[in-house]
Amino acid sequence: MPLTSSLTRDRAWELLKKHNKDPFHLQHALTVEGVMKWYAQELGFAGEAGFWGIVGLLHDIDFEEYPEEHCIKAPDLLRAGGADEAVIHGVVCHGYGLTAVDAKPEHLMEKVLFAADELTGLIWAAAIIRPSKSVMDMEVKSVKKKYKTLNFAAGCNREVIEKGAAELGWELDKLIGDTILAMRSCEAEINAFMKTLA
Repeated sequence: MPLTSSLTRDRAWELLKKHNKDPFHLQHALTVEGVMKWYAQELGFAGEAGFWGIVGLLHDIDFEEYPEEHCIKAPDLLRAGGADEAVIHGVVCHGYGLTAVDAKPEHLMEKVLFAADELTGLIWAAAIIRPSKSVMDMEVKSVKKKYKTLNFAAGCNREVIEKGAAELGWELDKLIGDTILAMRSCEAEINAFMKTLA
């Protein structure tokens, strides 16, 4: 039975905006949504792409207001907004091993979110310093070079990225390469949408 969400995408977006105002956080949420939808299609879960996307969109719902209680406050905010338990578990388990949350990623979708979330931040940080300011011409070797420079995008946890790749049974280069492709799939649409919010 495919995973589905009781929240529509529009309702999920309104819920996210209720608790997040910073354009940086909104853009990250939209990026992770797009990445998760791409992975759903690629991994044979096209029928669940909407669900994967909503979990990606809402994964940091509590971070802006409660950075010290990230993934702890999320269940209350999500339940108040009408989210079902599958969405809530999907959201909170991306903090497994990083926060007080003990919900472990189990479904493939949850493992992908755990692996790709931090990586999208690092790839984006690498992209915006390029002349193109885009992932469209980004290559794995460029990301790997930045990845090895630990003071670059220092907030992006390399240990989580590597643990996530291992949980998926993927080489790091595959995770990076696929996530670049996933980010390419949604970059133009997100950029255009962010201009409407300015």
